[in-house]
Amino acid sequence: MTTATQAPLTAPAAAPPARTLPSAPAPALPSLTGLRWMAALLVFGLHVHNFRYFGGTGGRFMSWGFEAGASGVSFFFVLSGFVLMWSARPGDRAARFWWRRVARVYPVHLVTAAVALVMVCTLPRQPKPTLLQGLADVFLVHSWWRPWWQTLDPVSWSLACEAFFYAAFPLLALLLRRLGARGAAALAALAALTVLALAWTDAHHCWTQPISSFPAARLPEFVLGAAIARLVLLGRWRGPGLEASLALAIIGYFLVPQVTADYAATACTITGFALLIPAAALADLHGLPSLWRRRWLVRLGEVSFAFYMVHLLVLRAGTHLLGTRPRYDLLTGTAVTAVAFAVSLGLSWLVHEGVERPARQLLLRRPARRRTA
Repeated sequence: MTTATQAPLTAPAAAPPARTLPSAPAPALPSLTGLRWMAALLVFGLHVHNFRYFGGTGGRFMSWGFEAGASGVSFFFVLSGFVLMWSARPGDRAARFWWRRVARVYPVHLVTAAVALVMVCTLPRQPKPTLLQGLADVFLVHSWWRPWWQTLDPVSWSLACEAFFYAAFPLLALLLRRLGARGAAALAALAALTVLALAWTDAHHCWTQPISSFPAARLPEFVLGAAIARLVLLGRWRGPGLEASLALAIIGYFLVPQVTADYAATACTITGFALLIPAAALADLHGLPSLWRRRWLVRLGEVSFAFYMVHLLVLRAGTHLLGTRPRYDLLTGTAVTAVAFAVSLGLSWLVHEGVERPARQLLLRRPARRRTA
């Protein structure tokens, strides 16, 4: 792919191409799809670390590299707000928007929930959900009450947060369009400050229960992403380039082990993520070099949602072959991890091609209009 020479990192970004028509689709941003895969990979690494595939030196390396992997979910939340605001259609009806979100998320969620239910009914030592817990998971409200937050497929707790974000988005989009550039910047600053305030209170045990999975507590990350997208659309975003933003995101990631776990870790990564996402978007818009735009990485990003939903089920099933916390040596642990990754990726491709894409096309298909004379 031919790209222009990259501008200095400190130079203000130019405005993105304006849409010529109110209903014109927003330009594609493939770098964000590639980055989505990296976030999913961090979550996979975290769960491999939690399952203790490695002992000794390998375990220490996994702790160093992936103990902060839960921050990949925070990246998803910020990215979700950015992408939805970027692609929002002026005049779009809320009901139509919500239906598109159902078509995007629900088929994979239902399939993985059904697989998880089969697993808990057939495999030994699996916690069996009650009927209410199962229904809460299916309708994506289980994250609102901590005892239910990891029912069936545990990673679906983040989908319950996303469902809440989707419910609020039409109002948020309307607000951002009316605020203008200064108002969007103020809202982004307020959202970032709210994340920091919530992180401080969580670290100091001001809450009766952890808030890392509570949808209302994760809403500021989504709002931050949407407000930044509005600034980019208006040509008013001023931030560092892709390399500097990536460096800040990496620094924040490795600061996470220095703070307490759960929501407080979000304070370390929120700045880097909030800078990296618009920097990658502007690199795509202006034709600047971007590692995340590579074809194979974008393809992996397209299956990242299915991979995210499938991989923990694979790791759980593996405990019945490998035992719990096997703590292998470096070579054996690497081989077992590679097999778990390959199985997860293969199944995610099947889910993406066999469930996610065709179900979305079916749900969004419109009846052909009758031709008139």
